Amino acid sequence: MRRLTVVQLLPALESGGVERSTLEIAAALVAAGHRAIVVSAGGRLVPRLDAIGAEHVALDIGRKSLLTLRHARTLRALFARERADIVHARSRLPAWLAVLALRGTSTGTRPRFVTTVHGLNSPSRYSAVMARGERVICVSRTVRDYVLQHYPDTDPARLRVIDRGIDPVDFPRAPHPDREARAWAAAQHPAIGGDGPLLLLPGRGTRLKGHSDALELLAQLRADRLDARLWLPGAREPGRAEYIVELEALAARRGVADAVAFTAPTDAIARAYAASDLVLQLSRKPEAFGRTVIEALSVGRPVLGWAHGGVGELLAQLQPDGEVSPFDTHALHARARALLARPPVPAVTMPHTLRAMQEATLAVYDELRR
Repeated sequence: MRRLTVVQLLPALESGGVERSTLEIAAALVAAGHRAIVVSAGGRLVPRLDAIGAEHVALDIGRKSLLTLRHARTLRALFARERADIVHARSRLPAWLAVLALRGTSTGTRPRFVTTVHGLNSPSRYSAVMARGERVICVSRTVRDYVLQHYPDTDPARLRVIDRGIDPVDFPRAPHPDREARAWAAAQHPAIGGDGPLLLLPGRGTRLKGHSDALELLAQLRADRLDARLWLPGAREPGRAEYIVELEALAARRGVADAVAFTAPTDAIARAYAASDLVLQLSRKPEAFGRTVIEALSVGRPVLGWAHGGVGELLAQLQPDGEVSPFDTHALHARARALLARPPVPAVTMPHTLRAMQEATLAVYDELRR
């Protein structure tokens, strides 16, 4: 089949789920013999993109300024010069620039336009651009429903649900208990040593991630005379010092200060899952997709989370006994006790794989071939 040239647009290549998906699709394109171009302001992931065999064009298309609109002309010239077949926008401002650039392109040579809705952005005319693709990829059924609810003029036939996926090789099933992983975790912070159950809540240092709910659960479990410990990798990060002080004060008031570890993010998250007995996903705002759920289950650890958004969707599919009605702390406590008392999670065939996500995305591109 004819070689495609696909141009992906996003603000930068620093870190995060959008950036990871961009690299994963670039890799799939190159492996299939196509040409992958990424336009962004750059960042620490550019060398990884280069190593894949993709191309990077440095252009600051994510800065919220009227001056950024001038880049529409630059993009129009880029699409023509590189003979782009597909333009794939992954963020709102880059999507608007793509729309402006494509307006000035003749019909016969105009690239086809694809968007991916990665998050549940506040409904607005600005956000509505993400529903304007000829194909709109939704990273979960939760996102699809959200798009149709808030942008009812969207043709459902243009929507494609493609769940995010993981490479099972990166999250291999671990024995339970995994004493070697637990010893490694204890070396990261003394508060998570011991033989009692270890709870893990990975996430950025923001109230939206539900750290206070996790601390309350820890206090309840320790009141039950369980020597439970809690690890919060990612909670401690630059610019979040006041938030950490607030959480430490809460831990002290609840009498669990010596059983909780607030740490920086870990690059060895699969090992952290293996060290744990129960993984928490307590985001107070519904998320578009719950990658933590599939990562932890791949390693063989049960997940406990609020049953809303993408997290609730995945738990309903893969581990229904991990669902709890949002913010019902009494039910959260009871369900945690039950999950900690049950045998290890049985091995499951994980449907949400990286390969499935890549193949489904390239199939969307194929739909739009001239």
